[in-house]
Amino acid sequence: MAETIREPIESFGLFSKAKKKSLFSKIGVVGAGRDGRNIIRLTSSAGLEVIFIEVNQERIDFAFERISEGLDSRIENWGLTPGEKRAILGRITGSSDYSALKDCDFVIECIRFDSETGERDTFLRKQAFMEIEKVVSPDTIIATNATTVVISELASDLKHKERCISLHFPIAHTDAKLLEVVKGVYTSEEVYNKVLLFAKLIKYQIIDVHENNGLVSLRLISVLLNEACQMMMENVATMEDIDRLTAVVYGMRLGIFQMADLIGIEKLVCLMEDMFNEYGDKKYKPNPILWRLYRTQQLGIRMGKGFFIYENGKPVAPNPFF
Repeated sequence: MAETIREPIESFGLFSKAKKKSLFSKIGVVGAGRDGRNIIRLTSSAGLEVIFIEVNQERIDFAFERISEGLDSRIENWGLTPGEKRAILGRITGSSDYSALKDCDFVIECIRFDSETGERDTFLRKQAFMEIEKVVSPDTIIATNATTVVISELASDLKHKERCISLHFPIAHTDAKLLEVVKGVYTSEEVYNKVLLFAKLIKYQIIDVHENNGLVSLRLISVLLNEACQMMMENVATMEDIDRLTAVVYGMRLGIFQMADLIGIEKLVCLMEDMFNEYGDKKYKPNPILWRLYRTQQLGIRMGKGFFIYENGKPVAPNPFF
């Protein structure tokens, strides 16, 4: 079979038109952990070209494998077609070189937090912001997906501080189309309005949040989770009943303990410690039950064991650890 030759036809036209670049023609993502992969998938699914940065080829390949597996799940459960999956993956490119971001008009930093120490990763994120600024144009928007790192602090060392903004996808679920957006001290109104357009493009609704440690989603779930753990310790009710009550009575998609397993115990413990250090309020201090799970590496769905035991990502039984 003869090889198909693909060649742009614009140059053969009688008239040459000035081609205007669309506002979000290419999106960059720095860090392809769980949150980063979610952003890569949803932006590519919205028809945008995406390039992500990871530390080496092994991590790049791992990210593609996980994204592909997630799309397979959507084929099985959400009506995605194999052809749509190929198109989504075809819009994604991975690289270990920051210069690959040079043509991006929106770059989102998603560097993973330090799960061993629980310390804020502000230094690493600042380094990423400076590396991004070196290669992108002055009007490229630079965002962080952080919850406890304040955007004004990240932007403080940049030349073009006004382009920096914070956004957070509270949960990676098809129906949870909410995006927390935070303007920093330096963020321009123009950049904020462009991010509003980006949210509309990916069919998300904006939650406008004033700059604070923990935003809205993390501060709420931390207090609820701590109180649920305290009731377990006091033997007020079983873990299963508390979980079922929070799901049914308050209309949550998952009970509070399953939600914690989905987010990741290690992430919650580290971020709650960060908020406790920031605010000095004991309501943010991780409950001893959370510390027990954290120290024994029973970290939730990712490890197959947290508050519940999981098989193929589905809860099959409460954890006998309790």
